[in-house]
Formats: sequence, C-alpha cells, structure tokens
Amino acid sequence: MWKNYIKTISKEYHFTAPATNAEITLIKEKLNVELPPNLLNLYNETNGVFDEHGYPLIWSTGQIVEDNLFFRNFEDYRDIYMPFDHLLFFSGAGNGDLFGFAILNGNIQKGDIYVWGHKDDSRTWIAASLEEFIKGWITGEITI
Repeated sequence: MWKNYIKTISKEYHFTAPATNAEITLIKEKLNVELPPNLLNLYNETNGVFDEHGYPLIWSTGQIVEDNLFFRNFEDYRDIYMPFDHLLFFSGAGNGDLFGFAILNGNIQKGDIYVWGHKDDSRTWIAASLEEFIKGWITGEITI
C-alpha cells in the first residue's frame, strides 16, 4: 500500500527492505511508545523512504530511535527547549525542524503530524495524517 501510494505521488523515492520485528520492537523498548498503525504498516513494507540523493522522507527505525533519544536526553537542550518526550519524530525538514506524532499518556492517540521548529521551539500542527503529510511534503503543499 505505502510503496504504491508514494509512487503515485513521485517516482523519485526508493525503498529498503521491510523493518524487522526486532527493529520495530526496539522503538517501543527504547522510546516507550507504540507506533501508530499507519507508520507500523509503512515499516512492514520498507524501513524508511529515501529520495534519489539518499535523504529520508521517512526515517529508518534506527534513525527514529537514535534521533529521538538524542533530543530527549541531550543535556544542553534541557535549558533551551521544552521536553521532547511528548513527540515521536519520524522525519526532518533538512533545516533542523522535525516532524512527529504527539504522544499523550504514553500513546499516539491521533494521526496528526506536527512540526517542531528548532529556532523558536514551536510545535505546530501541519497534517491530519501520515498520508496527508507525505503527499503534502512531496508536492510542496506543506512548507515550513
């Protein structure tokens, strides 16, 4: 489903082998959150989505763990940013801003996508679903 959906929007993206159960489980173990169904389904098809230069539209499971842990634990950020443990980042804009799902009470309860602005620590709603985010970001309908 996801590969076909993305290919209908743009042929410039490529895919990797599906994420393993161990890679998906690591997200839950390290970040203490269950993936939302649509992101889980994407990882069951491909462990990330990348443009022709290798830049990720959707991060690999490994990058999700690595980058989320970095933002949650980097000591210097604690004095200048609100906590990050209420967001699950899965993509970046290439300018320092990051895209993520909101975590409420330890769960991702809605499919809404937010962008975290690194310059002003803003957290702004930008899409109602992962599908809307992917289409909007690829086509330029979503900009930051």
